[in-house]
Amino acid sequence: MSTTLPCPPERTGYAERPARVPGAALWSSGPSPGGTVLPDGCMDLMWSGGRLWVAGPDTRPHRPDRSAPYAGVRFAPGTAHPVLGVPARALRDQRVELADLWPARTVRALADRIAAAPDPVAALDALALGLRAAGGPDDPRVAGIVAGLRAGRSVGAVADEVGLGARALHRRSLEVFGYGPKTLARVLRFQRALALVRAGTARTDAALTAGYADQAHLARETRTLAGTTLGRLVPGPASDGQASGANRSTPLPSGSATSAYR
Repeated sequence: MSTTLPCPPERTGYAERPARVPGAALWSSGPSPGGTVLPDGCMDLMWSGGRLWVAGPDTRPHRPDRSAPYAGVRFAPGTAHPVLGVPARALRDQRVELADLWPARTVRALADRIAAAPDPVAALDALALGLRAAGGPDDPRVAGIVAGLRAGRSVGAVADEVGLGARALHRRSLEVFGYGPKTLARVLRFQRALALVRAGTARTDAALTAGYADQAHLARETRTLAGTTLGRLVPGPASDGQASGANRSTPLPSGSATSAYR
């Protein structure tokens, strides 16, 4: 797995590799129990059971039905919009069939192409690359927005850096990320803290490094965004805040390995 991918991989029953679309990741998963999808700012194009699905950007945890195998391509924050041609805000917290968004005949032909391929993951990679090429040029401001918010800069500072007013930044963020820049900043901050704890950083240190006021602030955000405690996400001694059990964590990134049932 490439360490430059923008969102963390699943720990169990899940395989991932870089996609040919810049910043994206290919993944596959067989049937397996458990797991929770956490908000990460990403969106996914998925194939399972002969159908294509889209996982929109999450603002809350999603507990999927993982009874079927899945293949998917996970797009970095803000990069799925040119591929899907649908405002990300319309897909927020949704799992929908691609046929609900595009002409059914077009989607059926694409799904049949993947079903006939010897490697559905490779076929999905080729499909995503073709769709991305047809989607037009990148908006360089999107990468700047993500980089600025991920670095912990204020929404106002990021707006100035990318040359947008506050309202224009909010509108653009809804279009490409699915929610406003403040929500995206919260999601990216949470993912950074979670990655630090998984890597063994003490929870108090992880909270401060990620930009939280203190560990209690991180705990509240974990409840809001993950629907559980940090200790349940990354088991470890609660008294010293160490994440010694990081490798036993089972949350899933974005739409990865999810059932797309609404």
